[in-house]
Amino acid sequence: MFARLLPTQMHLHRRISQRVYKKYLVTTLYRTLTSGAASASSKPSENPLSDAKAKPKASTPLRRSASASLPIRANPTPTRGEIQTVFTLATAERYLLSRLRAHPDLPARSQTLHEAWWIPKWGAPGKEGEIFVFSNGSFVCWGLGENDAKRFAAEVIDRAPGIEVAPLKEPETEELEFVVDPIENTRLQGDLIILGQTSPLNEAELLPSKLPPMIFPEETLLARYAFSQALSRSTALSALEISLEDYLTSMALLPHTLAQTGKPGMGRTQLIKQLGELMKFRQGLNLNRENFSDVPDFYWSEPELESYFKSLSNALEVKTRTASVNDKITYAADIQSILRQLLTESSTHSMELVIIALIAVEVVIALIRDGPELWHMFFGPEKDKIADDKLALVDVL
Repeated sequence: MFARLLPTQMHLHRRISQRVYKKYLVTTLYRTLTSGAASASSKPSENPLSDAKAKPKASTPLRRSASASLPIRANPTPTRGEIQTVFTLATAERYLLSRLRAHPDLPARSQTLHEAWWIPKWGAPGKEGEIFVFSNGSFVCWGLGENDAKRFAAEVIDRAPGIEVAPLKEPETEELEFVVDPIENTRLQGDLIILGQTSPLNEAELLPSKLPPMIFPEETLLARYAFSQALSRSTALSALEISLEDYLTSMALLPHTLAQTGKPGMGRTQLIKQLGELMKFRQGLNLNRENFSDVPDFYWSEPELESYFKSLSNALEVKTRTASVNDKITYAADIQSILRQLLTESSTHSMELVIIALIAVEVVIALIRDGPELWHMFFGPEKDKIADDKLALVDVL
């Protein structure tokens, strides 16, 4: 194509491409600066010497590979839709999805989709999106922003009695972007999800037989589900990481107290509570059904869906972060073990002192009760003999 262009046309084409690329860079830089200024103006200035911990930014490790999606962003095509948001919000450690069945504010066509509760359309007319609610305490919104996600949490999640188990102090969020392009293959490129062509399913029964009207292409439904499950795991893991950091912060002064005073700095009951909290972290990370290590059984028969799930999980570094959390829990468990041994030794020492004191009291009581008799038994006859000898000597004299 370029070989057929005249030099002037080639120069003009090159100038237009550069102009589009520069326009994209300027727009991106402007959005970054304005969002940074807005966030800085909306939040009070933070004191760097303050002990208050700043809330983590809603970003993911995918930002490191954002350059890989630059060609897609900078070169729009006629078949490609606009770039939209995938927003995830975690509000609890776990959801009881069965509580959503009778919820009055959900659309009538909402239904279960494997391990999630699927809402095909939700939002204001003309601005609907799609939502997947997972049992790990998070939900993923396609085509909806942060305000819509928070509105869904307020209008649906908060009004479903008993759905939240162990609500979080502060919700955790993650945000990505996606684009629909029918001529592209469905994949993750950098920090951009591309919804396009997919291969036929090996097991057709994995897809519901009767599908309701939905916002996005029907053929990418299970692909969106796979990406959503990976993203929800990452957000739930972020919530666990924050809770563990708070726990470790509360335990950070114990080694210092031990070095300064030689005492554990907490009682047995408090230590047992801290140990129970640590066991909850370990259980939530490794033993729950919705853990962060295993690939769900759903993907075993569908290698393509598994590739979507694994690609986003790997990009979000779920395995690496899980291993890091496990290492931190192991370190905290070692500290707990040392403190438990110190408390046991201290208790044993106290018991020894109590036993010695009891023996001493018993000896004193025995001396008071049987002292005169013992004295007479050991020293009485000798004194009587001496007295008799003295009297005999007096008689002789």
